[in-house]
Amino acid sequence: MDISDWRKKIDELDRQLAALLNERAAAAVEIGRLKRNTSLPIYEPEREREVIANVQRSNTGPLAERDLGQIYERIMDVMRSIQKHEIVPDSEVASGSSDLDSQLND
Repeated sequence: MDISDWRKKIDELDRQLAALLNERAAAAVEIGRLKRNTSLPIYEPEREREVIANVQRSNTGPLAERDLGQIYERIMDVMRSIQKHEIVPDSEVASGSSDLDSQLND
């Protein structure tokens, strides 16, 4: 394969990754709803460690485990942000304080 073939392959893989990341984000939205309804915290460090350990165990390279862990740290950071918006909708943030703000400030 030449460079253009490899780039086409990367483009297709990127489309697949984007679809999977959006599927993961949809799952995070649902988890955010469940957390809101059960008053669970958004940030669960033990669960995040489990996720990273799980992907690192299944890693076959060439990505180093450390690099894969960093990628997943960023993915989970974005997913937490999505969950925050699920628990405190943008309209509440824009209008000032929310119940969550008052809970955090107490």
